Amino acid sequence: MKAILVLAPLLGRLRGALLLTLLLSLITLFAGIALLGLSGWFLTAAALSTAGPAFNLFAPSAGVRGLSFVRILSRYGEKLTGHDATLRLLSDLRVWLFTRLFPLVPLANRFGRGDLVSRLLADVEALDTLFLLALGPISTAVLAGALMTGVLAAFLPGAAAIYALFFFAAVLLAPIGLVLVSRRTGAELVAATSQLRQSVLDGLDGQRDFVLFGATDLATTRTADAAGRLAAARWKLGLIAAIAAGLVQALAAAAMLGVLATGLSALEAGAVGGPLLAGLLLAVIASFEASTMLVRSATRLAGAAAAAERLEAVARTPAAVLEPATPAPLAPGGEVDFRSVRFGYDPDHPVLGPLDFTIRDGEAVAVAGPSGAGKSTIAHLLVRLADPQAGAVRVAGCDIRSVSREALRARVALMTQDAPVFLDTVRANLLIGRHAAGDADLWHVLDKVRLADFVRSLPQGLDAVVGEAGRTLSAGQARRLCLARTLLSDAAVLVFDEPTSGLDFETEAALLAELPSLARGRTAIVITHARVPDSYDRVLSLRGGQVLDQPRG
Repeated sequence: MKAILVLAPLLGRLRGALLLTLLLSLITLFAGIALLGLSGWFLTAAALSTAGPAFNLFAPSAGVRGLSFVRILSRYGEKLTGHDATLRLLSDLRVWLFTRLFPLVPLANRFGRGDLVSRLLADVEALDTLFLLALGPISTAVLAGALMTGVLAAFLPGAAAIYALFFFAAVLLAPIGLVLVSRRTGAELVAATSQLRQSVLDGLDGQRDFVLFGATDLATTRTADAAGRLAAARWKLGLIAAIAAGLVQALAAAAMLGVLATGLSALEAGAVGGPLLAGLLLAVIASFEASTMLVRSATRLAGAAAAAERLEAVARTPAAVLEPATPAPLAPGGEVDFRSVRFGYDPDHPVLGPLDFTIRDGEAVAVAGPSGAGKSTIAHLLVRLADPQAGAVRVAGCDIRSVSREALRARVALMTQDAPVFLDTVRANLLIGRHAAGDADLWHVLDKVRLADFVRSLPQGLDAVVGEAGRTLSAGQARRLCLARTLLSDAAVLVFDEPTSGLDFETEAALLAELPSLARGRTAIVITHARVPDSYDRVLSLRGGQVLDQPRG
């Protein structure tokens, strides 16, 4: 449960909206209690009155109608402000989570895909209703119970202690016990949800292979097992909640019977009148409305606690690379130098090294080699997605571990082999490379990558939406758009990791041959497994973790 405290700063930013929601919730509950209590007093008094026409019907009737309107309006206001605050909390929570995820890239080395999606979606969703379905109702119930205890102490002193005992057992002890009992089940539910999502994602990604190898039954069985574990966790949590709900109803009945017994004794002694007793009894019943949501809230709280623990684990995960305490200035230039570099994701089993090579400022160099040789790892080391276990990577003569990541990323731009096209406009996709670029800059870079004519043919030109993952583009157009984004950067060093991934042979060869001229004036490092054209200054052949320098021409 301590993990939920991670939300305290986020809730603190919204304290105004949350306090207003709590106030409106209290008004709604108090209006409901007063409405039922006044109705009980009014109907009983009218039935017992001997005053006939002299009995004042109008004031109580007006009170009942007024309280009804107050309850309706405050309920509407509570929902309006509460959901608005919740949506803002959700936004802040996702910003908080993404802020902590960015330093952990590459995320594939830290979390499984399904687990990461669960943290981004299911775990956040488990917390976004924390206030509306847990903290708010609990706070409202405690305040309502305190008020009702005070009313009973004033009009029926003997019943106040009995009511307080059963009411606070219903709104505090029962939910706390439910949270403690269901905590493990809540954790199982969150884990089972993550496992099912991972199984479904694996099935979708590997659908073709499962069909080709006749293994669809295996994939179906895995998904069914994960779904069964999730269903079992939900059933167990539902059973615990049902038992707790029955206990709360029993406590509510015990409170009403206790107040009734005390009230009948007071009525017989002449200490209270019949209409007042009827009103107090109905008010007691109405006050337990606050306890109706608490069982549901408590089960949500158990799941929220498990989700918060998983999110807190993200916050505690150490960054892949650390910023220098006092960053050194990065000298101008685009020279890249690897000196005695060794690296392995498992330090005891290095996959690269020792690497010794220099790429001069303005050179166009290809890094070639078979898949799995570690070519992409060189790119990751150059932009500090990871640090070598030995040796040093230098840019413009500076060890990149001594400069800030911001300065490094401004000097070295990387186009990854799975560089995404975002669900946005052509303009927005390009401006990721340089936020301040004007339309003339955008058209210039599109001309360079031979994509300008296509963009001009679109109805909205630069403002045309390209579709999720660039689905309105061909594979070649999508790669050229990502290439344009990288070229738009002011970086002196451009790194292209498998820039022709997914292209046919002719398009691949043409694009590889064009890259040196497109990057002219800057250092270009092209990582590829394809045949390297003659337009490159040198080829660094990577095999067995070693580099062989092959000058061209």
